[in-house]
Amino acid sequence: MPESPMDDPFADLFGKLPDARDRRLRSAGDESERGAAPVGGAAASGDVPRTSADAGSVAPLSRREAREAAAREARERGEGSPPTARPETAVTQPDPPRPAAGSPSNPADTGLDASISRPGVPATRAVGADVGDDAWLFAAGPAPAVPYSRTGAAPQVEASATSPERGSRTATIEDLFTGTSSTDDLGAVPPPPDKRRRRVGGWIALGIVLLVLGGIAAGVTYVWVTYEDQIRELMGWEEPKDFEEGMANGEVYVTIVSGDTGAPISQSLYEAGVTKTPDAFYDYLIENGENPPFVPGVFKLQKQMTSAAALEALLDPANKMENTAQLREGLTVEQSLPLLAEGTGLPVEDFQAAVADPSAYGVSADSLEGWLFPATYTFDPDVTAEGVIQTLVDRTVQSLDAAEVPEDRRQEILTIASIIQREARFEADMQKVSRVIQNRLDPQNQETFGLLQMDSTAQYGYGEMHDGTASSSQEALEDDNPWNTYVNTGLPVGPISNPGDVAIDAAMHPAEGPWLYFVTVNLNTGETVFTTNLADHNRAVAQWQEWCSANPDAGC
Repeated sequence: MPESPMDDPFADLFGKLPDARDRRLRSAGDESERGAAPVGGAAASGDVPRTSADAGSVAPLSRREAREAAAREARERGEGSPPTARPETAVTQPDPPRPAAGSPSNPADTGLDASISRPGVPATRAVGADVGDDAWLFAAGPAPAVPYSRTGAAPQVEASATSPERGSRTATIEDLFTGTSSTDDLGAVPPPPDKRRRRVGGWIALGIVLLVLGGIAAGVTYVWVTYEDQIRELMGWEEPKDFEEGMANGEVYVTIVSGDTGAPISQSLYEAGVTKTPDAFYDYLIENGENPPFVPGVFKLQKQMTSAAALEALLDPANKMENTAQLREGLTVEQSLPLLAEGTGLPVEDFQAAVADPSAYGVSADSLEGWLFPATYTFDPDVTAEGVIQTLVDRTVQSLDAAEVPEDRRQEILTIASIIQREARFEADMQKVSRVIQNRLDPQNQETFGLLQMDSTAQYGYGEMHDGTASSSQEALEDDNPWNTYVNTGLPVGPISNPGDVAIDAAMHPAEGPWLYFVTVNLNTGETVFTTNLADHNRAVAQWQEWCSANPDAGC
């Protein structure tokens, strides 16, 4: 180990190299003004001492230069190599008062290394080290100061570069290039933030939030749809059952069948758009103790009437249409004939005889089921039963031609349309119901289903279509009749009701889609769920069952 810093060949070699960290100007004139001779590597290499760009402030020396300066000073005093100081703790002291120039304690006059006298920088004095009273050590910026005494002793400094006791700032990369700090102070350069990970985390958080909000919204929607009536009643949000006065407009026809009472008439008024809710008219009769003798026939009313105004119109003979018959969609031949008789004043037996031979009207079928087009008709006073039936059949042919149905497919399309008319609650769903029928009739799906399984066909064949409920009895589902699609493959042997224009067109032009199941989950609103697999269908059926449990009088 070299006896002194100047005996170190590497120190001498590096002393001859320019200091890359030192970007300050070197000026020999500044050194002359300080009155100090060049020290260390500067003298050896012929370089002038480094000075600060500030007015008269002395730039700090590097560690090598400090060592060389201390060694040179020791040799001048005859003290030999500077002793190595034992490890001590550096204590932060306030800046000592700077002596005037020329005083014995001024480094510029005594030849002490100028780097230990830096105005404005906190000084650190080695406690217990073998140094003199003037051995004040200065920290350069945030880096750990390497203290040197007059004798070159280097006490250990325990305070970190960012320690609050030293009152220093955090070292920066700029300090490294200016020489005021080293890589020991700065440490490793922090890696750049992973922006991709932050973006992925942000999207995941957003997805979780949306999933939670979606689940809440779905739950609220389900509860509202299923228990809307009960919620409204509980919260006092019930909507008025009746239209307000002054809203009546247009004209509609309502048919009263012999034997009709308040409940079925109330439903007919609602379906025609006369009253706001199915029970409005019936509730009005109960609340006011009304029990009028209703006359069968067709009556002309207006849309959006109050229940009181509707009752008054039904009891007014002037509103009864003479020789007028009205058939609504979905009725059977058996239901239609009494309405025709009441509207025209002809005996019902005449109509029963008139429909006995379908071929008399150009229909090649065993029955006129599906061929009596639903509409409102007004006939001449001398019309016959055969003339009335011919008018209805001709209107059906007109609808088939409008839907571009080939003549050889008329019976098939009417059969499909009659099922659509009975199964779909709203015209908007008819094309979807038609697609379900077509998908189930597809030979590729026969292995899965084998049967069409439409409740309306089982109800028609068993004779319970008009019992006032939407569901089928087990007896009807198991009865072996030619219309029951739970027992027989393919379509039933013929139509099961009289379809209207929309149903006929839907049978000919089904919507595009993969649906294989559907179920109406709310009989009041007609909301229908279409699904592609049995699991989803069963969930929709459970939803319908819950609605029926909450609405026991809704006709489930």
